Amino acid sequence: MRVLFISFFLVSADQISKFLVKGFSIPFLKLHYEGMFHGQRIRILGDFFQLTFIENPGMAFGYDPGSNFKFYVSLFSLIASIALIVYLYVARSQSLSLRVSLAFILGGAVGNLIDRMFYGVFYGYAPLFYGRVVDFLDFDFFHFTIFGRTFERFPVFNIADSSVTIGVLILILFYKHHQKETETAITATTTDIDPGSINLNQDTLNDKPDKGKEIPL
Repeated sequence: MRVLFISFFLVSADQISKFLVKGFSIPFLKLHYEGMFHGQRIRILGDFFQLTFIENPGMAFGYDPGSNFKFYVSLFSLIASIALIVYLYVARSQSLSLRVSLAFILGGAVGNLIDRMFYGVFYGYAPLFYGRVVDFLDFDFFHFTIFGRTFERFPVFNIADSSVTIGVLILILFYKHHQKETETAITATTTDIDPGSINLNQDTLNDKPDKGKEIPL
């Protein structure tokens, strides 16, 4: 379960970066940080890489399925995160690559789940489970169309999104290794039989079936 430290680090990095972008205010601690205003862009590497502050209202690529469906997206993310933690415990003896990939996916899922669950309440614009996800990493990779929308730049994303992507890529790269490991474990289970537990009497095996006593004529 030590791979959970990876998840914890990713969640921490994701949330710190989002607070620095969006800003925050904690009155009783007299802490206030302005952050970026919505839609603001800061060029880092010209037009190729910019920090662009937007808030994702729904799912990936800015697709908004509606407020009712948004609740179920948040609820599903919560259940999936719990399931990943349980599976990490069950798979604690599996290969390191599998556990690391799951830790990356878990870190990304929890990072965005915090936004959806608590940001609406923390920033005072929506109830629990209805918050918006903060995105800010803006790259000019290529142009494409998805969900009926055409993007001139790659959709703005965050560290949590990157974590999930990296986790999935690790799963794909090591898929054959994971599959081979699973098959080996199944084979070892089915063949791990103690020969001493099978006590067959060779004489018994050699005996012919009893056809009864011969009756003298």
